[in-house]
Amino acid sequence: NQHEGLDFILRQTKAQQPFFLYWAVDATHAPVYASKRFLGKSQRGRYGDAVMELDYSIGQILKWLRTLGIDNNTFVFFTSDNGAAVMSGPNESGSNGPFLCGKETTFEGGMREPAIAWWPGHIKEGSVNFQLANVMDLFTTSLVLAGINPPDDRILDGLDLTPVLLNCSQPLKNRPIFYYRGNELMAVRLGEYKAHYWTWSNSWEEFRQGINFCPGEEVPNVTTHEQKEHTLQPLIFHLGRDPGEKFPLSVLSKEYQDALSRISAVVQQHKDTLVPGIPQLNMCDSAVMNWAPAGCEKLGKCLKPPESNPWKCDWPH
Repeated sequence: NQHEGLDFILRQTKAQQPFFLYWAVDATHAPVYASKRFLGKSQRGRYGDAVMELDYSIGQILKWLRTLGIDNNTFVFFTSDNGAAVMSGPNESGSNGPFLCGKETTFEGGMREPAIAWWPGHIKEGSVNFQLANVMDLFTTSLVLAGINPPDDRILDGLDLTPVLLNCSQPLKNRPIFYYRGNELMAVRLGEYKAHYWTWSNSWEEFRQGINFCPGEEVPNVTTHEQKEHTLQPLIFHLGRDPGEKFPLSVLSKEYQDALSRISAVVQQHKDTLVPGIPQLNMCDSAVMNWAPAGCEKLGKCLKPPESNPWKCDWPH
């Protein structure tokens, strides 16, 4: 939790040791929760209360860095691993604004999220940048910040973002974003253009159970409950004009043909250099996946883990 993170930072600072802190907050993940002092404060349901507490907690961490006098020597990066989930009702769901659908999908609402980089004296305060980036970029960027050369014996998907973060330089042009769902390359974004090779929201089976990843924003032939293949003629959207992915470009237009040509070249290069890895979540085990967050021992709230019985994972989404 937040207090454990603060204690860790203090210990490392007293020992004059560098540190890496990965602080992953699950309060906005269903089942959504918030501390008593924040309950009912946001006027946006339990989800809003959780976000309000998250904002407060981040503020406490930044304040602590300043108190310890290490703020000018600490790089902080805040983002999310996916867009907001929108299938849990108004009180426990987030919002993705104008973007289509939510978490679990490869539409913009499922994959696009903002980020904040903070480093007093190095990153210009209040600056805004529209650089397209990927969480994998943090690996390469962190190595560069630490003065470590990235390994040259493999293809790295992550790019070095320091020119954009530190120098407010021009965005890294032609930085592609690949949208996967499982092993399937569903879509690719290059600049303002996004090509969908497959579209799918979720299965009819889930939808009939009340699970809807695109509530109130269905797009014909796009947010379908069967997997729709568009590999021979991808759906292409200009996200600058159409961030909601509602109006695909005409396949007869020069704009479509030019965008398709550029994206196709990027996809081919991606496939030529892709080295498939072994999925780390191939096997599931209830004993490992048991709910036991840090601190549950003190509260006597830990659930007793079941016996280990591994099975091959099945991810219906």
